[in-house]
Amino acid sequence: MATPGRRILHLDMDAFYTSVEQRDNPTIRGKPVAVGGRPEGRGVVAAASYEARTFGVRSAMSMTKAVRLCPELIIVKPDFGRYRTVSSQIFEMYRSVTPLVEPLSLDEAYLDVTENRWGEPLATTVAKRLKRWVHAETHLTVSAGAAPNKFLAKIASDWDKPDGLTVIPTQRVEAFLQQLPVEALWGVGPVTARRLRAAGITQLVDVRAVPVDVLRSTVGSQADWLHRLAEGIDDRPVTPNRSAKSSGSENTYAEDLTNLDTIRTEVDRMARRGADWLGRKTLCARTVTVKVRYSDFTTITRSHSERPATRDADRLAARALRLVDGTEAGGRPVRLLGVSLHNLMCDEEVGQEPGHQTLPL
Repeated sequence: MATPGRRILHLDMDAFYTSVEQRDNPTIRGKPVAVGGRPEGRGVVAAASYEARTFGVRSAMSMTKAVRLCPELIIVKPDFGRYRTVSSQIFEMYRSVTPLVEPLSLDEAYLDVTENRWGEPLATTVAKRLKRWVHAETHLTVSAGAAPNKFLAKIASDWDKPDGLTVIPTQRVEAFLQQLPVEALWGVGPVTARRLRAAGITQLVDVRAVPVDVLRSTVGSQADWLHRLAEGIDDRPVTPNRSAKSSGSENTYAEDLTNLDTIRTEVDRMARRGADWLGRKTLCARTVTVKVRYSDFTTITRSHSERPATRDADRLAARALRLVDGTEAGGRPVRLLGVSLHNLMCDEEVGQEPGHQTLPL
């Protein structure tokens, strides 16, 4: 069960981008707002206010669809510089309470408050004080989850949004787990959930009754991890200043791409941009992933991993091009392309990889 003695918070700003916009522009407060690109420019919703969400508007949705769902939608161009400034202010507050702050994004973080500079013995009290402080300083709200581990804290923070606080003490972990659907397990998306439900696994706790080898045939290498989570076990520490785990870029095009040469040129450019980033960070990547979204919004991803890891632009670009050549790009209109690099490691780690050869000088 959950590790006793640990007190973990997951803090998640409420509709962060749109909340900043509504805070700074009183004329759009209380109205449906979406941050993103214009519908006539094939824009995508980056964030939606709670007022917009009541109409079904969600992030990653095309702005054209968002406007169909909510004709009164107010569209605001994103200002990521301003969002980063507000984020930095909030994270400084978090770090003044504990050095164990693990950022997940501009608006989301884990905090280990088992020991904290306020000397508060209860995570609940720390969460309440932080929520009040953030609101007083920024006029924004944050939802919080407090639990003995990261898995449970993240579920808890989403339990009562916006401006919520959900606490799962160790003695209530089992009762909390009993009420969760299988989709609550970390890493279980729509596809995996369908596989699990087809196998009769509908609730989180149902995973416990399935032998690991049977579960492995359904979800592959995730089986052991899901078994542990279903027991409420998550021993991962809160890790400050997390190193980058991936790098990538993607682009939604104003007009669908139908020419394969154009598509390959775009993929080559994105892969080389990623290689440049690796060079600046003195990192290498083992895995290249290509994302293709067609005009009907069908989205596919293709990945390729190999050892040793590399940051060689030609090699990474060639692998990305092979991946996109294996899709229907060029045969079907393409709306979005993306290339990302994963399984990053430093030079010292690469030198220890199987298949690595040190060439003579």
